[in-house]
Amino acid sequence: MNGQDPQFEIAAKSSLPQFIRVGKAPSERRIAYLSRTARKGRKKRPGVIWLGGLKSDMRSLKASALDAWAEEQGRAFLRFDYSGHGDSDGRFEDATIGDWLEESLAVLRSQSSGPQILVGSSMGGWLALLVARALQTAGDEKRLAGLVLIAPAVDFTERLIWARLSPEAKADMETKGVWLRQSAYSAEPYPITRKLIEEGRKHLLFDSIIRTYCPVHILQGLKDEDVPPSHAMALVEHLVGDEVVLTSIKDGDHRLSRPEDIARLIAAIEAIA
Repeated sequence: MNGQDPQFEIAAKSSLPQFIRVGKAPSERRIAYLSRTARKGRKKRPGVIWLGGLKSDMRSLKASALDAWAEEQGRAFLRFDYSGHGDSDGRFEDATIGDWLEESLAVLRSQSSGPQILVGSSMGGWLALLVARALQTAGDEKRLAGLVLIAPAVDFTERLIWARLSPEAKADMETKGVWLRQSAYSAEPYPITRKLIEEGRKHLLFDSIIRTYCPVHILQGLKDEDVPPSHAMALVEHLVGDEVVLTSIKDGDHRLSRPEDIARLIAAIEAIA
């Protein structure tokens, strides 16, 4: 990732992750997380939980910047790695959206208390919305104080990958079970499996109205080549019953990791609570 602005530098003493176990044998896996508790004596505000993007990890630039900010503010901050990512167990090729949703809910429920603000980047934006739906179904919607979504890749397996594949690439996935997707963020291609695409269809949101029952702030770069601005607008149109703010960043790319982008991200969190 790109170099980090000094104001967001993280102290050299990097914390070692802790682990929780998610799922049952034979699919049980250890999920790594880093947790910063709220500082005593500070005004109690909602905690913040980071949901990263595809093939990213909890030590990414934006997540680390938020951790430094949370330390300054004395606010609780929780970040973790999905299975097949970072310090967590598993192979990326074996995981699905359902697995990552299960892990997101397990971390939230076991390692946080009270209202939380979910910050979801790219795929993490989709997962944040799925977490909101699962909490509402369980009668726990009060656990969310708000969502901040960075270039939310809602339904990306279907709309941003499968729908864009050439007939040859689709045939390759059907016969081999995997398609190697070139990425601007890695020298190695991302293995997109048929399993990921097919299981992802169980979690599609754009087929109906989306409700979060909390404020939503979307940050979208207008030069994003991975999740186009029209995708963010489609999400706004589906969030008909919620309070939604959309911030369009004229020169912003998909990552939105520049110091000014991180400043906008922090301001969006603080505006919620």
